[in-house]
Amino acid sequence: MDPALDRLLDKLGLNLLLFAKVALIVALAFILERIIRILLKRGYLRSDQGNEDRTRYRFLRNATRFIVGLVATAAIIYTIPSFRHVAVTLFAGAGILVAIIGLAAQGAFSNIISGVFIVSFKPFRVGDALMVSGHVGVVEDITLRHTVIVTGENRRVIIPNSKISDETIVNSTVVDQAICEYVEVSIAYATDAREAMKVLREVCMAHKDHLDRRTPEEKAKNEPIVQVRLIALGDSGLLLRAYVWAKDALTARMMHYDLNLAIKERFDREGIEIPFPHRTVVHKYEGGTPPAPGHEAGA
Repeated sequence: MDPALDRLLDKLGLNLLLFAKVALIVALAFILERIIRILLKRGYLRSDQGNEDRTRYRFLRNATRFIVGLVATAAIIYTIPSFRHVAVTLFAGAGILVAIIGLAAQGAFSNIISGVFIVSFKPFRVGDALMVSGHVGVVEDITLRHTVIVTGENRRVIIPNSKISDETIVNSTVVDQAICEYVEVSIAYATDAREAMKVLREVCMAHKDHLDRRTPEEKAKNEPIVQVRLIALGDSGLLLRAYVWAKDALTARMMHYDLNLAIKERFDREGIEIPFPHRTVVHKYEGGTPPAPGHEAGA
């Protein structure tokens, strides 16, 4: 052995036998972690590979690395007498230090427990479309510490598991991936509302991604595939809303963008006015005749 390495090991209280034990522990931990990951992957490949299976597989894969690493670290500390003595001193004799370490690790353990709850109770899964804390995206991964969400801009939003567990989550795909998209547009009060509703329905039904989600009863009554309702008498115009179904959240969003353009073009051709806010300014003068334009005071 190199004399320099030998002196370093002597300073650390290690000898060749201890060094071999440490190397063996590291090697066994690495092999054990690889074997467990291979078994997990085989189990995942034999499953339906749905969102729940993918969530469970990724979480257990991440947990395996953490747990095996933790056990290996504890085994190495226990194997080396000098390290073991320090560890016993810290955990048995220095109560304040242990309390400090406990407080510092509180957040980490909270995230781990929250991650276990997320995987167990499944409020969301890998691949689900979520809106949480103002962020909208698809769940990419769930680790022991955090959840990764990919937004529409391909950014990764990393949210600690303990925080996401306390938030109100809007899950668009947990039971049914289909989305009823609200397509709203205002028309002027002078416009024939029924004609505008008919045109809006035609535009929405012409889109290739809309779905027919009518019940058998609604089909028997010959209800339209896309319902359009007048939902508000606004300050500037009448607010119409079309209820258009799409197969998932992403398709619904893209369909909405297409419909915005299609509705504008069709309304322009049909002469249907889309209003904008108007402001009427009234000048009131106490006594006398209002000054002519261009002759106001100070002009």
